[in-house]
Amino acid sequence: MHDAYAALQAGRPVDTAMWSSFWDELSANTLDPGEPAALMAGLSLDMVAPETLIDLVRSLRARRTGPVRSFAGAVNVVGTGGGASTFNVSTAAAFVAAALGARVVKTGSRAYASRYGSIDLLDRLGIPLTKSYDETAASLARHGVAFAGYFVYPVELTVLARRILPLPMRPYGRVLNTLGPFLPALPGTRQLTGLPNPGLLPLARRLAEAVDDREVWLSTNDVGADELISFANNVIHCGSPAAEIRLGPGDLGTADGSMPDLAAAAEPDRVVEHFLDVVSGRAGEVAVQTVALNAAALVIASDAESRWRPTVAAAIAAMHDGAVRELVDAVRASRSIPAALVSEVTSGG
Repeated sequence: MHDAYAALQAGRPVDTAMWSSFWDELSANTLDPGEPAALMAGLSLDMVAPETLIDLVRSLRARRTGPVRSFAGAVNVVGTGGGASTFNVSTAAAFVAAALGARVVKTGSRAYASRYGSIDLLDRLGIPLTKSYDETAASLARHGVAFAGYFVYPVELTVLARRILPLPMRPYGRVLNTLGPFLPALPGTRQLTGLPNPGLLPLARRLAEAVDDREVWLSTNDVGADELISFANNVIHCGSPAAEIRLGPGDLGTADGSMPDLAAAAEPDRVVEHFLDVVSGRAGEVAVQTVALNAAALVIASDAESRWRPTVAAAIAAMHDGAVRELVDAVRASRSIPAALVSEVTSGG
């Protein structure tokens, strides 16, 4: 039995050194059978000390090897999942923000608690994840948006999934979704991460401190969604309480609504159709305004704009006038980035 598992069983914190030893043995395949799954089952957000989760993130980020490319001026958007179920708001917002001139790198996962995670949606759209930093840079150069693949995450997570097989990873989705946004090696300007519960804010703030290659903005609201919601009272936590941004319908000129207005498509064969309706401005006022608000946050986080109300209005206009749908169609048509463009970006041309 590894010391990390023994500490969890005894209710003691697991420090960075202990986690590092666990990853070493995991990679060497010297742990007892079933121990990786048992350890994951013990990582309850409600039971373990916050320091255990923070040191887990630090231990994985410290193990990153090889060159990591920086994307100056780029903003990453990724939620922690959980809470009120919505359609893929942040994926839509990434396209809208890119259509407004921001540089956006979207990370995400397959669904754990919701119907469709961002990767599930991208699969249906026929949009592949990038496989390297150079491909990511090329996609940003060509479209202003990139959907980063698994290479930005610690390889230990892939090894962990293999060691847990044939058991699924889904039962551990809550803790993985909470920690996931803080694990990618993705240097940029900022990251916007939504929390479904303000009670997660103290932990998320501590996790954000472990991220040293971008500034992390955390958002909460009074309806329990992990995105900014146009009809809710939202708070973006930009570090210190003095830097908080508070946004409500009165500040934005947005309409009243309710969570059913943001529901995902119930039928699998309507997921793409619904998403394209959203980015074309045809999915209902609340859905369009909510995507516009999240897109505005990305534009403002990229330092391309500072005014909320006109930026939300510009995002709505970009959906209605076809600019966003045109960008989505261009990304879908490209399928993969031509080698020549990857080479050009790599060589600095």
